[in-house]
Amino acid sequence: MNTVGYTDTESVTRRLLPFGIVVLAVMTGACAARGGAPVPRPFPGAALPPGAGEAASQPAAAVAVPELISTALQFRGVPYRNGGSDPSGFDCSGFVQYVFARFGTMLPREVRDQYHAGAAIDLDEVEAGDLLFFETVSRGASHVGMAVGGGEFVHAPSSRGVVRVERYDASYWASRFVGARRITAN
Repeated sequence: MNTVGYTDTESVTRRLLPFGIVVLAVMTGACAARGGAPVPRPFPGAALPPGAGEAASQPAAAVAVPELISTALQFRGVPYRNGGSDPSGFDCSGFVQYVFARFGTMLPREVRDQYHAGAAIDLDEVEAGDLLFFETVSRGASHVGMAVGGGEFVHAPSSRGVVRVERYDASYWASRFVGARRITAN
């Protein structure tokens, strides 16, 4: 026994446990994380979109889907940041929330809440601008991306990724698909 009264194994475990928790949180933090409200400004000092700051989810009355998709795609390459909700770094729900906020549609911050926004649609009904939900790091919807057309979606994946476009029918995503929601008026 050491001087603290623990066996060597207990001592090592007690010293390494906080480190292990941090590593586990970083490895699994890909999008189920909670974050702050978005600051949907394309550059410092830019005006907030109409309706910014409202907590309730609202349908987009006149969001032009091509503009929505173009805006989302302009953030390709932005690094993933757990809890990120601005162009310095996004997590998945922060990315989707930020893009929709630019068009005056406020979405909830967390994936599980976004999963209940808008109207549920079947996968074969998915169109550009619809939200796609996947089960990745926890049970139920824990990752979200936005359909861009042609079987592809844009999203902010994992702590080692950047905002990018992928096929949602790829085996990894198809096996984790849990639902789709329509937010915009197409």
